[in-house]
Amino acid sequence: MANLSSRKTDYSAFQALNVQILGVGADHPFVQKTFADSLELPYPLLSDHPDLQVIRRYGVLSLSQIGPHPPETTARRAFFLVDPQGMVRGRWLAEPTEVLPSETILEAARKLAGQR
Repeated sequence: MANLSSRKTDYSAFQALNVQILGVGADHPFVQKTFADSLELPYPLLSDHPDLQVIRRYGVLSLSQIGPHPPETTARRAFFLVDPQGMVRGRWLAEPTEVLPSETILEAARKLAGQR
């Protein structure tokens, strides 16, 4: 949640660089929409449920074991900077409790856009 909120805080800086932010998760679309609405995100939070094709292709599929319950399939917190041609130009993987600063991602986006 903190990573999503951090991108929300810096949303206008990403917009100024013409960067479209999309969140992708493993939960059902209804759950994703409800969660995004509760955080008042200015960007879409998409669902990759049930096939998890995007999460698998980007290599961020994770199994989370909480208590005695069966493992739950989730997406590891990650950020990808994809150029207009669809090439991945940056990749950041976050630890479960880590909040990645937007400035790191914005700096890479500025370089990609030819700005300083």
